[in-house]
Amino acid sequence: MIGIVIPAHNEGEHIGPTLAAIMRTTIHPELAGEAIVVVVVLDSCSDATGAIADQYGVLTLSLAARNVGIARAAGADFLLAAGARWLAFTDADTLVSSDWLVKQLEQDADVVCGSIGVADWGPHGPHGELIRDHFARTYTDADGHRHVHGANLGVSAVAYRNVGGFQALACSEDVALVAALLRSGARIAWSAAPRVTTSARTDARARGGFGDTLLAVVAAASVVNPPMTS
Repeated sequence: MIGIVIPAHNEGEHIGPTLAAIMRTTIHPELAGEAIVVVVVLDSCSDATGAIADQYGVLTLSLAARNVGIARAAGADFLLAAGARWLAFTDADTLVSSDWLVKQLEQDADVVCGSIGVADWGPHGPHGELIRDHFARTYTDADGHRHVHGANLGVSAVAYRNVGGFQALACSEDVALVAALLRSGARIAWSAAPRVTTSARTDARARGGFGDTLLAVVAAASVVNPPMTS
């Protein structure tokens, strides 16, 4: 069995399209009918995230940690107890490709660190073009990259257990996990083959994560080129 973990904190605006994309990847013919179990971890949710997850028929876990490391670990522990051989992780504002799981498994590695793409920079308004250009210049979306994203990560059950799983970190829990896996000698594929498209949102859920990185680019640009005042 393959398990998919999606942590969520008040993601009612995004979780529907995310789960629609997940449903498409779970029925890919190259998975040969292997069971796929999807778990949305509802972390301190007070909106419709849980109700939307129920509409898609996925499992949900509820907790009140307000901590993405704890949320990812809870989902992983549940799936491992159910017999998962492979754990795939993404985010509640991310769209995975229809062959996302297939491409992870094709790497024949203990860990797959995938890259990300952003389809719409519009949420950043007049700064969108600036951030898009910065991303294009500084981000490596190709095999051999060294990026780590919880939105596009896969790990075998054996490797995950070997390092004790995610730490209870409110940010960079994915980076800490991959660092531990590297130290353990796990075989890691730094691959651009498993495709995901994520949000350029301005209301980042995890302080210090990808969303905050984009906001930092805007802030730096504003210092260099302050807005004109009358």
